Amino acid sequence: MPTLIEKPQIIEAAGTKKKIIEEYFGCLGSKTDEVSIARMVSPAWWTEPAQCPEFDEYTVVLKGILQTKTKLKTIDVAAGQGILIARNEWVQYSTPFEGGAEYVSVCLPAFSPATVHREE
Repeated sequence: MPTLIEKPQIIEAAGTKKKIIEEYFGCLGSKTDEVSIARMVSPAWWTEPAQCPEFDEYTVVLKGILQTKTKLKTIDVAAGQGILIARNEWVQYSTPFEGGAEYVSVCLPAFSPATVHREE
């Protein structure tokens, strides 16, 4: 049977500025821990604490540029591009450019504050 998500759950984001997270599927949106799917809108010059999550994160950038910094390199992911950050990989996300970014993230298993392991 189909499940309609009439509106996303708004999740408080970590970071230096206010970022909007709209979770459609996940622990809050659909009460499932198999997968989370969320739309993110990050302002210019936003940075979040580094993390080492227990989930794979697939991200597709719709507008702007999302910067992903790993222990090996920094990758700017532009509109129309995607990136996969594997579970247990240290990563820090930011939008250090004019205009910020809008993107969709899919986490397998679902994002959870208990499994993201953000640094202080």
